[in-house]
Amino acid sequence: MRDFARSENSAVQAQLDRLAQLSVPDGRLGLVTIRALLDRLGNPHERLPPVFHVAGTNGKGSTCAFLRAMLEAEGYRVHVTTSPHLVRYNERFRVAGELIGDERLAQLLGEVLDAGEDLNPSFFEVTIAAAFTEFARVPADACVVEVGLGGRFDATNVLEKPAACGIAALGIDHERFLLAPEEGVPEAPLARIAFEKAGIAKSGASLVTLSYPEIASSEIEAAAARHGAPLAMRAREWSAAATDLELHYADRHGELALSLPTLPGPHQPENAALAAAMLRHQDYVPVSARAIASGIRSAVWPARLQRLAPGPLTGDREIWLDGGHNPSAGEILGRHFAGQRLHLVIGMLDAKDPAAITAPLRGAISSVTVVPVPGHDWHPVGAFADGSRAAEDVPAALAALPQDGLPVLIAGSLYLAGEVLRLNAELPD
Repeated sequence: MRDFARSENSAVQAQLDRLAQLSVPDGRLGLVTIRALLDRLGNPHERLPPVFHVAGTNGKGSTCAFLRAMLEAEGYRVHVTTSPHLVRYNERFRVAGELIGDERLAQLLGEVLDAGEDLNPSFFEVTIAAAFTEFARVPADACVVEVGLGGRFDATNVLEKPAACGIAALGIDHERFLLAPEEGVPEAPLARIAFEKAGIAKSGASLVTLSYPEIASSEIEAAAARHGAPLAMRAREWSAAATDLELHYADRHGELALSLPTLPGPHQPENAALAAAMLRHQDYVPVSARAIASGIRSAVWPARLQRLAPGPLTGDREIWLDGGHNPSAGEILGRHFAGQRLHLVIGMLDAKDPAAITAPLRGAISSVTVVPVPGHDWHPVGAFADGSRAAEDVPAALAALPQDGLPVLIAGSLYLAGEVLRLNAELPD
């Protein structure tokens, strides 16, 4: 599946039209193409400031948001590349703290696309090559890089000497790519996922992780040993526990009593603790306890259990937005809305399982309204439980709901989430 991007700037759109024509040839895996493209661009990935590289099935984007906030609270200028974008393609390029401007983005994409015209790179390979090219040109103190898909063969895995690598929560997702048959890799699904994510491990760079079932932990331990990466796993080299009042963190450097994250969700203290552990298990960029505490309070990550502000789409109704689309995301939603009743407005890509979201919410759902995911193949209403309704879009779905005071959850796809943010005039900045 290809990503999609639109821009109101004609120069940017001309390059996005070129980008949209790219696809990954069937069966191509590996880093050969991205390395060739970067070589033509002068190998910018070798000239980045200290990099914090984050993989995971769920939570890697939130972990990146906490890392950025903590580093910026220390006064550092930080480059960040994450994916996918929600509304504007520019969101993938945060350069020294600011989203890239349209004029520079158009020039940058043109340069990278021209350099790789005969290489047949993918959408994501061009995006990462462009991000690294810009990050190498603009001075900054640190760089936060989110893995796009998996880890071992992800385009970001050209990074050779990161300050630290992190692995967030693990779960089953992107099975077509991450569980494809291959000799010499684990067969059990969760072990294979761990194997792929741990592929980002690098010699001398701490590999900082959460705790996982033994079948996954053993693969991560093996990868760390294979690559010569010091392993810092939760419940071994560091610990974290959230109460109703605070997040308690401890490692060999000492203990921290931290505020709970302002980002909602029962999983966010874990992501915040992982970010703190990554910073405290590296020696490149000093970060104080004060900055870690400040970053936990200030981090922002749109479309992940985000309560929408009053706006053109929401009016004054309580509406929550989440782009989660796999069982792990569904479990988080189920925990967050436990004991409540809500209306669910859902749009899911046809490659995803609707039950991943609806099953954990079964006890909370008052109604289900199914909407399209703009620009993608999506599950029709027949893929959902009896009694589900269809609507032509999110505004129509909201208009048809009763005014009964129940909150609304819009969920199932980050692509749908981006459309909702656009309609409500809440553009990520």
